[in-house]
Amino acid sequence: MRIGVPCESAAGENRVAATPKTVSELRTLGYDVLVEQGAGLKSGLTDAAYQEADALTVDRATAWGADVVLRVNAPNDAELGLMRPGAALIAFLEPRFVADIVAKCATAGITALSMDMVPRISRAQSMDALSSMANISGYRAVVEAVHAFGRFLGGQVTAAGKVPPANVFVIGTGVAGLAAIGVAGSMGAVVRATDVRPETAEQVESMGATFVQVAPGAADQGVSADGYAKETTDDYNARAALMYAEQVRQADIVITAAAIPGKASPRLITAEMVGTMAPGSVIVDLAAAGGGNCELTKPGVSYVTASGVTIIGYTDMVSRLAGQSSRLYARNVANLVTLLTPGKDGQFRVDFKDDIIRTATITLDGAVTFPPPPVQVSAVPVTPPKAETEVRALPPKPPRPWQLDVALAALAAVAVTCLLSFAPLQLLGSLAVFVLATVAGYYVVWNVTSALHTPLMSLSNAISGIIIVGAMLQLANESWPIRILAALAVLVATVNVVGGFLVTNRMVSMFRKDA
Repeated sequence: MRIGVPCESAAGENRVAATPKTVSELRTLGYDVLVEQGAGLKSGLTDAAYQEADALTVDRATAWGADVVLRVNAPNDAELGLMRPGAALIAFLEPRFVADIVAKCATAGITALSMDMVPRISRAQSMDALSSMANISGYRAVVEAVHAFGRFLGGQVTAAGKVPPANVFVIGTGVAGLAAIGVAGSMGAVVRATDVRPETAEQVESMGATFVQVAPGAADQGVSADGYAKETTDDYNARAALMYAEQVRQADIVITAAAIPGKASPRLITAEMVGTMAPGSVIVDLAAAGGGNCELTKPGVSYVTASGVTIIGYTDMVSRLAGQSSRLYARNVANLVTLLTPGKDGQFRVDFKDDIIRTATITLDGAVTFPPPPVQVSAVPVTPPKAETEVRALPPKPPRPWQLDVALAALAAVAVTCLLSFAPLQLLGSLAVFVLATVAGYYVVWNVTSALHTPLMSLSNAISGIIIVGAMLQLANESWPIRILAALAVLVATVNVVGGFLVTNRMVSMFRKDA
């Protein structure tokens, strides 16, 4: 069978659905690959590079006439008319937003698979083009914001004075939001973020940002069952608006990435909120394609409001990094084609027993298969309810007589007094050092955060070197019991020292790029 890779016709689209590297992989699956002339030029991929990967560069009609067509965006009517009945199309078709795309594919008699319908399950991660593209858009959002902001994101101390760090507020902590948090944080900004899904708080905080929660209410959305945000109640929206107003007023840069699958983008930032921002502030609305999270967003346009706030509503963030996004998208598509070619014999098979293929397919040989049956995508493991058991109250323990505590304390005092009275002076000095070391060690170690206990203890094991030195001095003692104990001390302390450094080296190697 032949796979065709035509040029993209949408305005401002610079991506391509296959790269020379993925062409080589498609060839190993048994396909002949036809690439339209100039398809990869906007992504920095020449026709010669495709030819070196054993692809044939062809004209537009030939590419669209292939058995399987790989595409980034949905085809227009003229392009769809170039496909032959029975052929297959893989692209971002967005059937939940584009009402007539399913009917058009069915009329054309083709099998259509939409990349935005790939379910977010573990087995489909390598085909999740939505996540791949969202990651790039979050990165690019910070780049665009910094360009418009015109100032440092991180704090600086210069000869001309101190420059405070910028305050960045991210709304929506999906893939794009988390990418924006990571980039802004790495550039030194003070980052705060929020999301209707409470389970994302841990992810935000793990990236060094502060998670801002809406004032709690009785009907709030709990932990999501499918990993996606859901529509919120009017009560929640009212409480959230108060939080948004406060955070937007303090922010230098606001990045919005709140979206609900199959719905228009929720309006979260009002014109009044924008009016409270300082002149020179920036809003980047990554939800502009769905109408925007900001009331003043103009999809596809960047402009400055009367109050001096720049609002960026570009809908082609991913295409602005075409070289990178083409490589990631082509990788996702190639992985999906690999799943659709189980025999690696160049035969395209749509197996509805596979949840990934079934969910992504919107038409099969002209028959409508959209919407697909739901696939449960659990964001967090659901703990089954514990069986109710009868709880019997235990009888209260009788209080211990205070006279017993006094007697034990008096006995301990007498024992210590006798020890100090009859013990040699050398033993008293050693005992004092031991007690002081124990107290100091307790307060030093327990005042260290638990996250550092393992590296702290692994390095502090080197203190055992002192034990080794002391034990070695006793190896020449005339008493054999002392010699045996000293030899055992040397052995155990050496194991402790070596083991401590081995553990530390293993931990450090986990953070090396070449590991």
